[in-house]
Amino acid sequence: MFETLSAPALLDAMCAAQRDERSATARRLLAVGRFALRRLAELGDAHGNWCVDDWEAVAAEVGAELGISRQWASSQMHHGTTLIERLPKLGEVFATGEVDYRIVDIAISRTQLVVDEGVLAQIDRMLARQVRRWNKLSRRKITERVDWMVIELDPEAVRVARESDADRHIEVTPGQNGTAEVYGTLRAAAAVALDQRLDELAATVCADDPRTKGQRRADAVDVLTAGGTAMPCECGREDCPADPAGVARSKVVIHVLADAATVEGHGAAPALLAGYGTVPAEAVRRLTPTATVRALHAPTGEDRYRPSAKLADFVRCRDLSCRFPGCDEPAERCDVDHTVPYPAGPTHPSNLKAYCRTHHLLKTFFAGPGGWSERQSPDGTVTWTSPTGRRYVTVPDGALFFPQLAQPTGHVPAGSAAGGGLAMPTRRRTRTQEREYRIEWERGLNRARYAADPPPF
Repeated sequence: MFETLSAPALLDAMCAAQRDERSATARRLLAVGRFALRRLAELGDAHGNWCVDDWEAVAAEVGAELGISRQWASSQMHHGTTLIERLPKLGEVFATGEVDYRIVDIAISRTQLVVDEGVLAQIDRMLARQVRRWNKLSRRKITERVDWMVIELDPEAVRVARESDADRHIEVTPGQNGTAEVYGTLRAAAAVALDQRLDELAATVCADDPRTKGQRRADAVDVLTAGGTAMPCECGREDCPADPAGVARSKVVIHVLADAATVEGHGAAPALLAGYGTVPAEAVRRLTPTATVRALHAPTGEDRYRPSAKLADFVRCRDLSCRFPGCDEPAERCDVDHTVPYPAGPTHPSNLKAYCRTHHLLKTFFAGPGGWSERQSPDGTVTWTSPTGRRYVTVPDGALFFPQLAQPTGHVPAGSAAGGGLAMPTRRRTRTQEREYRIEWERGLNRARYAADPPPF
């Protein structure tokens, strides 16, 4: 493709493809927005105070259809409905393919505090006239231009960068060769304390420990999670002067799936660390001396509602993540749910699977006629049917790596998935009330700032 085109023609092809891509993105977001508004109207906002409310239920439908997480589905719903209800003229320009998604994303974010419909309509018209000229601007410059429009018409609605305390977080993401990356934002005092504590623990080994200080600080995290006060020294000396009294064994449970040959030291097949991904055989062998090694077999059914630890472990190792389409919440943080509710359905591996709490509640309270339904096969395959009649099939993730986990474990009787007699957890404020509260809170901060330092600044 494109081999015979000249350089100018290739540039033209690039631009044409970019316009098509922008237009396709706009059509997708507008379709998501229309779908969300229609389904929300059909649901009638009857569950506004539910923990899993109508918006969350519609996000599940969008996420299942597009194969994306509920958070990403919710974000697309927000953008789509905003382009329809708040910034329709910007949406029309976006659909032509002449405007980059970055501009639309920034415009939606920076106008969130505008509550006056007349002011918002003015900003929408101004954006529609100008945004075609912004495609080659940086995010900062685009933000400046949108903010200037807002400041001119509604100074209280400008988004001001607050102190980053609200943005504190910790993230853990898979790295390479059995490592992971940890990063985030902490309060300064906590960060200094953590830094000092890692240094203190790194210094509890003897001078002959072969690790660098950086490696010892990284390994000190193991000690922190175990509640210990000293690190095990790796010098290998029998007369090591380091005090082992503070070394504690971790009480944290992690699941590593591996072939027996890998665990026993004569196989090279990688293993699977639940909630992380694949790790090399060497990493498994480093864990083996202090780990509890247990063969994983499909257990039989149990005459009780709550599955035993053995049965729950099997289900989580088989599934690895939430079984709702598009969701990748690790199974360790999921509920083990009966497909056919107990006691009509047995506590049996063919009737159990992992659901995150949100999708567990969705299945329980948005089931029945006009809602979601599900069917589980003996090999763990789950087939969902959405309120619009669409079908989605998910297979156990663990079985993709270890096919023996997908062996059929027996048939279970059919039954209703409705959760009669249960009560949905509720919110303190509805989603709409929460949004209005946050908007008024930010506008109030701006009013206080202007009272102390009136514009122009």
